[in-house]
Amino acid sequence: MKNDFVSRGRSVSDLKAHLVLTTKYRRKLFTKEMLDRLHEIFEDLLEKWECKVIEFNGEENHVHLLFQYHPGVELSKLVNNIKTVTSRRLRSEFESRVDEFYHKDVLWNGSYFIASCGGVTVSTLKRYIEEQNSPS
Repeated sequence: MKNDFVSRGRSVSDLKAHLVLTTKYRRKLFTKEMLDRLHEIFEDLLEKWECKVIEFNGEENHVHLLFQYHPGVELSKLVNNIKTVTSRRLRSEFESRVDEFYHKDVLWNGSYFIASCGGVTVSTLKRYIEEQNSPS
């Protein structure tokens, strides 16, 4: 990956994070269409936070998001916003599908995993996310 630095104010950075979100009770909810829509929502939402999606993929019960952010972003607030917005939109746009799995206004597990990309190379993470067993 080429140097893709973010310049804001007095800082230049190259911060990347790997976020994993799981569905509530690990229910196998997601279809390919839902994952495609979720990718679009992530792109739009992260752009509003002045961040960028590097890679996205998922399986029926979880998603992986690799994104670039700047030092001014409070990751816990960003993740909370991501979970809130994506849950609301997917429940609205795929209401009948979500209602098959949940009777309340839920989608995501209350927990999440996030890690900086310093432990492995970004190319390794990208390959791992690309190789997720997406539903067909």
